[in-house]
Amino acid sequence: MVEITNDPMRILIVDDDLTSVEILEHYLNELGFAVSVAYNGHEADKMIRDRDFRVVISDWEMPKMSGIELCRSIRKRNLGSYVYFVLLTCREGKHDLIEALEAGADDFISKPFQPDELRVRLHAADRIASLESRDLLIFALAKLTESRDPETGAHLERMRRYARVLAEQLSQTEMFNGEIDPDFIRTLFLTCPLHDIGKVGIPDKVLLKPGRLTKEEFEIMKQHTIIGCQTLDATLGAHPSADFLRFARDIAWTHHEKYDGSGYPRQLVGEDIPLCGRIVAVADVYDALTTKRVYKPAYSHEVARGIIADGSGTDFDPSMVDAFLECEDKFVEIHRQLTPSQDPALSICEQSMQLLN
Repeated sequence: MVEITNDPMRILIVDDDLTSVEILEHYLNELGFAVSVAYNGHEADKMIRDRDFRVVISDWEMPKMSGIELCRSIRKRNLGSYVYFVLLTCREGKHDLIEALEAGADDFISKPFQPDELRVRLHAADRIASLESRDLLIFALAKLTESRDPETGAHLERMRRYARVLAEQLSQTEMFNGEIDPDFIRTLFLTCPLHDIGKVGIPDKVLLKPGRLTKEEFEIMKQHTIIGCQTLDATLGAHPSADFLRFARDIAWTHHEKYDGSGYPRQLVGEDIPLCGRIVAVADVYDALTTKRVYKPAYSHEVARGIIADGSGTDFDPSMVDAFLECEDKFVEIHRQLTPSQDPALSICEQSMQLLN
């Protein structure tokens, strides 16, 4: 049984005023954050050395070590991940703002704080802090996926382009124009290369077998969806604010599910399959059909088109198939550009990092 984590972002409050701490702690707990408290800068400095906090909300004026000094101390250290630093203070002068920013503070909020303002700013902090994790993790995990198969880079590049084209087409329909927005499309494009990361846990004698798999071997191969889910979920546990990992996990877990419930690993039916998984399923099958494998030749677009169309309502969500048929010319062009003889020199990881910069 796979256990799914959904840990809240960890925030450290630093303030010597007990009343301020109680009010802020209560509010942040209500918002669902994991909150710890330090009552002076020195205590906070030690806690940050020992634990992983994504956000620090600190008073400016405190005994022993001020908020500004704490911020400077954090910025001097080589921490494992970026710490978003918010200063809470009664100061309002422009020179104070400049001093805070020069010390490395990311945000500056005057006391008494407005709850709605703080909530919005913390969600912005969550997004910004997640960007660092996203870029590094996608690069590392995609590289891990590539390591098992020298042809994977081309497959991954085609896959994510197919998925993006399909999502863009779906976003123009009345059914999905409120669900598929630019953020959804970009996240799909970035995380699609992680769909088969679970194959790193499949034995070479099965994964690299030069021929069709036996029934027993196929049962082993099917485990890559569960291994992928567990791998990404464990990574999510270490980076709970990285929402893109939930997206990637759902793709890895569900891209082999079928609309009629005959897929794997959970035999999900219809819209119980996450939308990202339903999109990637079409992209994955199209690429498998139109490229040469050890057990089959590359089929033409016309053959692949017919197989996908015939699978509408059984293998695939009919809405996905309809969208595919509307944009099939774009699939043909992507395949033409990225056939093995024309694959880009850069790996999928290097291309990803260029796109993220």
